[in-house]
Amino acid sequence: MSIDYPQKHHDPQVIMGRLGCELPGAMAGSAHLHKEAGAAGTLPAKFKELMALGVAVVIRCDNCIAYHVHDALKAGATCPEIVETLGVAMMMGGGPATIYACEAFEALEQFEKSNQAQ
Repeated sequence: MSIDYPQKHHDPQVIMGRLGCELPGAMAGSAHLHKEAGAAGTLPAKFKELMALGVAVVIRCDNCIAYHVHDALKAGATCPEIVETLGVAMMMGGGPATIYACEAFEALEQFEKSNQAQ
């Protein structure tokens, strides 16, 4: 597997900024939804990021995996918590999710090595 996950986290941010100039209402709405849905409430933000990561693995979204591994670490998730989340995603998504859990594990290793989620 040869995806540069820190770069995969960075690049869409740049493109979303440009798209926001062309489509300000929809992009602002999307950003607001992301902010509000991910904010700590009854569930801590860390748990929400772990849930989002599980969904990202099951739906097989590389960019989503990059974002939510990064953001889970930033929200205080530990490596064992992320790995356990991958196990639940594998249970729910079967074989394809197992392959993407490997991608997420690689992303975790890359973000940990680069300290970009701190």
